[in-house]
Amino acid sequence: MHPAFSVIFLTTLIGAGQGLFLALYTSESYAAVKLLPVQSGAFYAWGSAISVVLLALGLITSFFHLGHPERAWRTATKWRTSWLSREVIVLPAVLGAIAVYGAIHALGWNLTIVGIDTGVSNDLTLIVGAGGVLLTFTLFLCTGMIYACIKFLQEWSTWLTPVNYLLLGTASGFALATVYASLFAPELVYFLGGWAIIILLAAFVTRSASLIRNARLKPKSSLQTAIGVRHQTMTQRSQGQMGGSYNTREYFHGAPMWVFRSIKWVFLVLVFPLPLILLSVGINEASFTVLSAAFVIQYLGLLAERWFFFAQANHPQNIYYQTIS
Repeated sequence: MHPAFSVIFLTTLIGAGQGLFLALYTSESYAAVKLLPVQSGAFYAWGSAISVVLLALGLITSFFHLGHPERAWRTATKWRTSWLSREVIVLPAVLGAIAVYGAIHALGWNLTIVGIDTGVSNDLTLIVGAGGVLLTFTLFLCTGMIYACIKFLQEWSTWLTPVNYLLLGTASGFALATVYASLFAPELVYFLGGWAIIILLAAFVTRSASLIRNARLKPKSSLQTAIGVRHQTMTQRSQGQMGGSYNTREYFHGAPMWVFRSIKWVFLVLVFPLPLILLSVGINEASFTVLSAAFVIQYLGLLAERWFFFAQANHPQNIYYQTIS
């Protein structure tokens, strides 16, 4: 498949934003039961603002992939059958929930304002945040299932696809949260950084599993079945037309094979070992610079990973257009 950079930025940006919110809510939940130091409302408010910005940027980039952006609202009309429609609905809901969560922290509201005293500090944000967490996991599911539900693209049609979207996005968000904490809440660096490492290790296992699985896939179709002619020595000599077409542009990445193969190793190095090393060093030294480098390198690696994810999907129509692909 042809990797669209608008979708690459969409999925990586919203993944980091979702992961950052999950990191913020996790630290607040631990603080509510006195397992972590309590942070000020401003800490969660500004963190939520960063998450909202990332989600909004991802939403904006998605419009560059549309031929008619003015008709984008129509994508939400098929929510009963389309995971894309569900994503279009859930993404603004997540953005709104996180914005409300941050606003409540900024305003210092609590359920006691309506006469209910739960005895828990910031109990209103915990309730609103729980709804945001549910929506966040739903968005991860919707994003992953957009691709996993396409049965004829064998590389995507696996439960590993939504799991990898969840783990890679969450790992990115926790790494960003560690950077944020190094500036405004150093006492949370070990906690958030530790979780970033754990989630990244889990992501390494599942992403490696998907690479191994995809390397063993065998096409279910052949050139003979593609055109309905049973002949053992048939080869394609011509594209079949003077110039390119939608089929030859959108269903194959078009990069040289050495580039395609190299990208896999590039993202494996940038997403996993380098950030793991930098996170370990940065956590021990509470270094903003080292932790920032870990996040930036990981994000660049995720861009390469997402490019490879799309490019690796081999559409069955490429059997017919193999002279191009």
